[in-house]
Amino acid sequence: MVYTLAASTLTVAAPLGCDGSSAEGAEPTAAGVSTPSDVLVTGEDEEMLVLEVTPANKVVVRLPRVEVGQGITTAVAMMIAEELDARLADVEIPLAEARTKGNQYTGGSSSVRSLYGPARELAATARAKLLTAAARRWHLSVGLLRTRDTMVVAPDGRTATFGSLTESAARIHHPALRAEPKPASRHRVIGQPTNRIDARDIVTGAAKYAGDLSVAGAKPTVVARPPTLGGKVVSVDDRAARALPGVHAVVRIAGGVAVAADSFHHAFKARDALRIRWAPGPLAALSDAAIRSRLRAAVPPLGTPLLGTRQVTGEFEFAFVSHAPMEVLTAVADVRAGHAEIWFSSQTPTDARDTIASLVGLPASKVRVHVMRGGGSFGRRLNYDAAIEAAQISKAAHRPVKLMWTRNDDIRHGRMRPASHHRIRASHAGGRVVAFTHMMASVNESYGKGGPAAQGGATGRVTTAVSGARTSAAGPVPSDDGLYNFGRVSGDSGGVELAMPLGAWRSVDSGTMRTAEEIVVDEVAASLGEDPVAFRRTTLRSKAVKAVLDKVATAGDWGRTMPAGRAQGVAVHEEYDSCVACLVEIDATDPKNPRVTKVVMAADVGTAVNPRGLEAQLMGTAVDGISTVLRAGLHIDRGAVREGSFADFHYARQRDAPLHFEAHIMPSRRDPGGAGELGVPAAAGAVANAYARATGTRPRRFPLTF
Repeated sequence: MVYTLAASTLTVAAPLGCDGSSAEGAEPTAAGVSTPSDVLVTGEDEEMLVLEVTPANKVVVRLPRVEVGQGITTAVAMMIAEELDARLADVEIPLAEARTKGNQYTGGSSSVRSLYGPARELAATARAKLLTAAARRWHLSVGLLRTRDTMVVAPDGRTATFGSLTESAARIHHPALRAEPKPASRHRVIGQPTNRIDARDIVTGAAKYAGDLSVAGAKPTVVARPPTLGGKVVSVDDRAARALPGVHAVVRIAGGVAVAADSFHHAFKARDALRIRWAPGPLAALSDAAIRSRLRAAVPPLGTPLLGTRQVTGEFEFAFVSHAPMEVLTAVADVRAGHAEIWFSSQTPTDARDTIASLVGLPASKVRVHVMRGGGSFGRRLNYDAAIEAAQISKAAHRPVKLMWTRNDDIRHGRMRPASHHRIRASHAGGRVVAFTHMMASVNESYGKGGPAAQGGATGRVTTAVSGARTSAAGPVPSDDGLYNFGRVSGDSGGVELAMPLGAWRSVDSGTMRTAEEIVVDEVAASLGEDPVAFRRTTLRSKAVKAVLDKVATAGDWGRTMPAGRAQGVAVHEEYDSCVACLVEIDATDPKNPRVTKVVMAADVGTAVNPRGLEAQLMGTAVDGISTVLRAGLHIDRGAVREGSFADFHYARQRDAPLHFEAHIMPSRRDPGGAGELGVPAAAGAVANAYARATGTRPRRFPLTF
C-alpha cells in the first residue's frame, strides 16, 4: 500500500516491503481500519519510505539506509527518476536519522532488493497525483498529458513543474489514472550506466563525513589503548598530559584513556604524555600457531567416505582480516543530563541508539542519532564501537566530543573477519562426484556476560548459500540443492571461543567457504582429467550460473596458451538471488610476488539498476579477492594484533591491481538481486586457482604470504 501523508505539499509513503499494490481505493489507516481517505496522520511514517515533492521542484526521499560508497543513493534516485519522469538532478536522497522503529539495516546486499518495489510504487503514485492535478488545472483529460524533466506537459506545449503542482496534488485522494510502475520495457533510466549523483561532491570535498562536522563545542578526542586485545588500565598518571596546552579532559573508559583537546594535534600529544600501567588482555599468552591449532582441532570429523569411491581432500586456513575502510571511524557525541545527540556513519542506527541510550542512562526517545555518509565499510559500520565510546566520553567529560579512531586503533583493536579452518572431501566414482563434505571451524567472539553488545553490536553469522553447505548462525548445514550436482552433500561446523572483536566482513562466510570449495572443484576436475570450465559446465545446477561461466570463458579466452609461470583460474558463486563468475590471469613467474594481470567477471543480478555502479562493485570485489588470497591478513602475536597500518596490513595497492578488468552484466528483467558482496568469493577462488595452475602447487593457507 502507498499512503498520502497529511502535508501542505505532496508527500507519499510506502512501507518497506511494499507488495506493489495500487494506491487507489480505500486505504488502511495506521490502526489498520479501512477509510475512504488516503490521508494518514503525519508522523506515522516510521516504517515507511517517504517521498516529498517540494515547491522548489525537488523530489526528496529521506533514505532509511546508509551510503558507505556502494552507491545506494544513486540507485534509489534512479528508481524515483524513472517512475516520475524526473531529471536525476532534481532528485535528492538525504539519509534518514535513526527511527524509533522499522528497518534501517544496511547489509546482506539487501538495500536495492528491499527498496526496488517501494521506491517505484511511491514515485508512480506521486506521478499519478501530479498528472491529475495538472489535468484539473487545465481542464483536460489526464490521458492527454505526459511527464518529462520533472514537469507535466500538455498536448499544446503548456508545462507545469511538479513543484507548482505539489500543493494541489496533495489534496487529491484518488488519482484519475492507475498508479503502476512502468514495465521494464519502458525503462529509460533504470538499467542505464549512470555516474553517481554525489560524485562531484565527493571529489570536491563538499560531501560531509563525520570528521567534517563542526558541532558547537565538540572537542577533538583520541584514546590511548592497551598493547594487547582486551587489556585494562591498572593505573594512570595524567598530570603531564593535563598540563599540556589545549587539553580539556582526560577520561578513563573501558577501552583505555581518552583525551579531549583543542585539536587532534593537541590530543595526540597529550595521549602520548599519559603514563599508563596496563593489565594484559585475556589472550596475552596466545599467538597464531596456537589459534590455528585450536581451530584445526575444532573442525568436526569428515566421517567415513562412501565405499567404492576415490577422494579429493583439502584443508584450508584463512587468517583474520581487517575491514580497513578508507575513512577511519569517527563519531561526534553530545550527551547531556536529559538528552543526547550522536553523529556517525552506521549500518544499524536503531540498534546503536538503543544501546547507547542504555549505556548512558537515558530513554531511547531522548537519544537522537544522525546518520552520516561513510567512507567505506565492508561490514565495519554494522558495529558502532566508536559511537559508544564517544557517548561515554561526552557524558564523563560533560562536553561534546569528536572522537577519532586512528588507523592503528581500528586495525589493532577494531573488528576483524574471524580466522577459520576448513576440511573438505569430494568423493567421486564413475566420473562424477557422488558425495561432498565441508567441515569447518571459526573463531567466535566471546566476552562473557559483557557480550558483544557492550562492544558495539552483535556479531552472529549471516546465512549464506554455498555449494551444498548452507551456513546458519550455527555454521554449515546439509543441503540437497547446492550449487553443484555433487550427490550427497553435507557439512557441519565447530568454533573456538576467544575474547576478541570480530565482525561481519564483506561476503561473511561465503568469502572463505566458497574459496575453499572452488579450489577443491578444480582439483576434482584435475583428478578426473577434465578441464575446470568444462567440468563445471557439466555439474552446475543453475542455467544462470552456467551462462555467467560461459560468458567469462568466452570473453576471457579461457584455455589460451600462456608462458610458463602464468595461468588462468576460474570460479563461480551464487547468492542473494544473483550469480557471478570470475576469470583471472596471474603472473607467478616469481611465486613469492604474484601479480594478477587480468580479471574478467560476469554477473546476473536480475535488473541492474545502475550497471556502472555494479561494475564498480565487481571491481572492488576483485581487489578484495586479490588482497585476501595473496597478501592481506592479520597476525595475532601474544594477544596483540601485529599489524597497525597499511604499511604492514598489505591490502592491494595500485601496483597489485589487474592491468585489465572487464565486467559483463547479463541482461534480465526480473527484480534485482544482491550485488555488493556477490563477487568476493568468486574472485578469491579464481585468484587461488590461477596461482595453483601457474605454480603447480596446492595453496592451502591464505593469504599466501602467511
